[in-house]
Amino acid sequence: MPIFAFDREAISFFVAHTIKHVENRFKTNINIEFTTKYIHMKFFIDTANLDQIEEAQALGILDGVTTNPSLMAKEGITGQENIINHYKEICELVEGDVSAEVIATDFDGMVKEGEALAALNPQIVVKLPMIKDGIKACKYFSSKGIKTNLTLVFSAGQALLAAKAGATYVSPFIGRLDDISTDGLNLISEIRLIYDNYGFETQILAASVRHTMHIIDCAKLGSDVMTGPLSAIEGLLKHPLTDIGLAKFLADYKKGN
Repeated sequence: MPIFAFDREAISFFVAHTIKHVENRFKTNINIEFTTKYIHMKFFIDTANLDQIEEAQALGILDGVTTNPSLMAKEGITGQENIINHYKEICELVEGDVSAEVIATDFDGMVKEGEALAALNPQIVVKLPMIKDGIKACKYFSSKGIKTNLTLVFSAGQALLAAKAGATYVSPFIGRLDDISTDGLNLISEIRLIYDNYGFETQILAASVRHTMHIIDCAKLGSDVMTGPLSAIEGLLKHPLTDIGLAKFLADYKKGN
């Protein structure tokens, strides 16, 4: 975590005046393009259910979708052709990235499957397991400009390898760590520190999000993305004082109308 927090405008002011001082001192011009990048936390939904994806999309806050073989099976989607067609349908429903997972666990198999998935739609992100050949495949795909998501990440070391291999996303499974009495959120914090230390562009995609407070805590820690169920996303809407206040407003309105 950063020790000091600086105001963006203050940093811009400081840099601009430092440049001006150097220019005056050495009688030369310094051409530096100083930009401030504003980012936001992306919300992905973790499901293969088309109705839930549509519902999340209708909220206007959905940035992408993650799926896996278990989620496909849960919806009764089996067989290679059916799975491929389902990915196509998901891409038609959303504008953002859609993670599609390979089944192979060897390098050649992952490359073959991944290239076929990536060819379906530019939105497709090839989802690879965090294993030795998965890292090799990640490096291969990143060199080809194909987006990747390294999944089943449970340590900072694994996340470091994923970033070194050029992964677009890395997916630490915080809920599954919590299940074995390990602090899943601490892993997010560790990865954030390492990535910020070295300027890695790999995005932290908090996965296995179980409930609304997971989302809030991941946002506090600077996770780039969270993927979770629709229930966790909708949970952000809920607060008893909102319900009480709205009921009071409506009751008062009815008294005079």
